[in-house]
Amino acid sequence: MADADQITLLLKAYETGDKAAFDRLVPLVYDELRRMARRHLRRGPRGATLDTTGLVHEAYLKLARSPGLRLNDRGHLMAVTARAMRQVVVSRARARLARKRGAGEVVVTLEEEKAGTTASPEWLLDLDRALDRLRERDEQLARVFECRYFAGLGEEETAESLGVPLRTVQRAWMRARAWLRSELAGA
Repeated sequence: MADADQITLLLKAYETGDKAAFDRLVPLVYDELRRMARRHLRRGPRGATLDTTGLVHEAYLKLARSPGLRLNDRGHLMAVTARAMRQVVVSRARARLARKRGAGEVVVTLEEEKAGTTASPEWLLDLDRALDRLRERDEQLARVFECRYFAGLGEEETAESLGVPLRTVQRAWMRARAWLRSELAGA
């Protein structure tokens, strides 16, 4: 993990208008972002063409292009990045569903750590819609779920990222999963 003081200084510089500070910050947390992306992609749809590096870079571009992006600390950066990764993966799933099916194309990549689980793009989109409904009901539950599920953060990492007590994360994780399970069962 990179030096927390250096990360904090770069985040403060970015907040005061030094846009280059964000570019200097990314290499300090790059390995951590790759681990986050790797955990996230393990839950992605089988046959996805987005690899770990690609997801990190797509999330970086999404954040770098965000006007008025505010990052309070390292934990907040990780939480915001988790949301960006979710948005990138959901956007890819939508694009996959929009293409004609069964065109006979075989997608083959030679990239490392290609995603591969049984989740379908349809299920991922259902989850995204359900998570949006959960956010309308309880923002904190949705944020905890994003950090735990999409970013693959542990309980302690999630608590640090969101600036809440560990027990709050544990309760929110159980409630969010139960609510989403119920919501998805009806979908």
